[in-house]
Amino acid sequence: MNDPSARDAGRRVLLVEDDAVIGEATAAHLARDGFEVAWHTDGLEAWDAWRAADPPFDLVVSDVVLPGLDGASLTRRIRETDAVPVVLVSARTDSLDVVGGLEAGADDYVTKPFDVQVLRARLRNALRRAGDRGPAGGVVPAGEASPTDGTETFGDLVLDRRAVQLRRGEEVLALTPTEMRLFLELAEEPGRVLSRRALLERVWGYGDAEDEDHLVTVHVQRLRAKVGAEHVETVRGFGYRLLR
Repeated sequence: MNDPSARDAGRRVLLVEDDAVIGEATAAHLARDGFEVAWHTDGLEAWDAWRAADPPFDLVVSDVVLPGLDGASLTRRIRETDAVPVVLVSARTDSLDVVGGLEAGADDYVTKPFDVQVLRARLRNALRRAGDRGPAGGVVPAGEASPTDGTETFGDLVLDRRAVQLRRGEEVLALTPTEMRLFLELAEEPGRVLSRRALLERVWGYGDAEDEDHLVTVHVQRLRAKVGAEHVETVRGFGYRLLR
């Protein structure tokens, strides 16, 4: 199936945008791509729609500045219970605003004005990363994986590649799809330093992107907070590596 719109058919998107022109145009483009779009202009209304959704949404696309509840706060609420892909959109390009949105739990951040083709690519990449979490992904064990159960250890962490889960003891760590994908990339060759550019290409698929290093930096910080800073080392001037 090579038609992207066919792959997206039936996927449910919660779109939160208070600008009528941008919201209408974005909703129309997504609908033409096969998405089922629920468009809201108020953050609190969007939160109510999120909680009431049955079946749940597959993707959230939200502006940052909104009436009722801003996009970053909406993302934090969603992240309390769900790892659904969240892409924030905003005219704010200040690095503090971008980092703030990512620290809230967003998987990606697109600045306005944006080309609709760029937005489509970002959304599909976010959905692809979310798909990597499921056991149907057939992730091939690597490194010191057990030939019987497909697990490998990193200190007190146990990576189950078949289930695409990271555990500490009996606890399954609540990683977002992007955080899990980042850990998997670092775990391919423990001890090897991967540059921000390499991780940006492998995890987000943005090999030719400019000024997107904040995506890697913030997600590494979030990953460290969940797995422990002792597991992911920063090699200044070069990148990051996973330690056993």
